[in-house]
Amino acid sequence: VESGAFLVPLVSFTPYFAVAALVVLGIVALLRCRAAVAVMAVVCACLAWLVVPRAIGGDAPAHGRPLRVLTVNLNGGRGDAAVLADLVRRLDVDVLSVQELTFSARDRLAEAGLEGMLPYQISRPEPRGPEGSGVYSRHPLRERTGLFRPVGHHMPVAEVSLPGGSPVEVVVVHPVAPVPSTVPEWHAGVAALPPAPTSGPPRVLAGDFNATLDHAVFRRLLATGYTDAADATGQGLVPTWPHGRSLPPLVTIDHVLTDARAGAC
Repeated sequence: VESGAFLVPLVSFTPYFAVAALVVLGIVALLRCRAAVAVMAVVCACLAWLVVPRAIGGDAPAHGRPLRVLTVNLNGGRGDAAVLADLVRRLDVDVLSVQELTFSARDRLAEAGLEGMLPYQISRPEPRGPEGSGVYSRHPLRERTGLFRPVGHHMPVAEVSLPGGSPVEVVVVHPVAPVPSTVPEWHAGVAALPPAPTSGPPRVLAGDFNATLDHAVFRRLLATGYTDAADATGQGLVPTWPHGRSLPPLVTIDHVLTDARAGAC
């Protein structure tokens, strides 16, 4: 499916196709068309197998030192800095991954008090548009280079030093959106993300992946050893985009991924 430029965006709506399939199943059942009922029952079962577990999550306990990670896309720098700062405060966030960070947005975040709560930062703002990004942290951090070659927007890598000296890698993720003209670049951007490590510091990928759990290239990334935090906690169907527009959020394209050595809760 992902080889078709016009079909890639539609894959994001797989949960809605599951609901539509149930409606069709009900219609053909009322019409007493046995062959159609059999076909649609299989279709519904397959879609349910894919979609329903995202709303259930697992019961694996998380141990060790907690690290609260929040990711946000500022929508071309137009996001409300005061609302974000209040969210960081209420959720007691340790690390904030920011996409579409502009110079003016960075200044507004500082004025809203973000740097008082998360004083350490690596920022790559741009004057306008989606290219800029950054990471803010409660704990000291340093930028790491050479981990991977980003394809898309700025994707800085930060090594966060937790109390006691244990480090955690945080990668800000933001490949381009998969509109028909940019699908090859989008695919390359997701495919280029670093795989889950089995040694060294635990790794967290956080950002706007412009991909859902139904995109094959994203599932291949998960298969290297990552866990999607929302999926693991039963929130995998909570939509994250669009936001701040006339439409409500419809699809889940923003994610926090952890490698197998870290739990999600």
